[in-house]
Amino acid sequence: MRTILNLIWLVLAGFWLAIGYVVAGLICCILIITIPFGIASFRIAGFALWPFGRTMVDRPGAGAGSVLGNVIWVIFAGWWLALGHLVTGIALCVSIIGIPLGLANFKLIPISLLPLGKEIVSTDEAFGAR
Repeated sequence: MRTILNLIWLVLAGFWLAIGYVVAGLICCILIITIPFGIASFRIAGFALWPFGRTMVDRPGAGAGSVLGNVIWVIFAGWWLALGHLVTGIALCVSIIGIPLGLANFKLIPISLLPLGKEIVSTDEAFGAR
């Protein structure tokens, strides 16, 4: 079921959202100081491309640098990406088949706003760690 949902997701929303993250990552990598934001953006692009069967968890050891970085990220890029997820999620929830895809879009909003200090793992790993 995950594969079917991921394939439908890829066609309807994932490809375009991943392109948005890659563009944000490329812009961030132009400046040396924002390379960590670019790396986080590329990591999230993979998650936005294939989200079913994976989830985000807090990274152990993430400290004050992650908090400061997240504040900067929200101001410059995070809210644009979160807005894209919100609009796409609402549009997908209009049809019955799109509801799971819209909910996956809403699941991506927190990581699009605060990507630093998070880790993307499979749902099996996250369930086993609890």
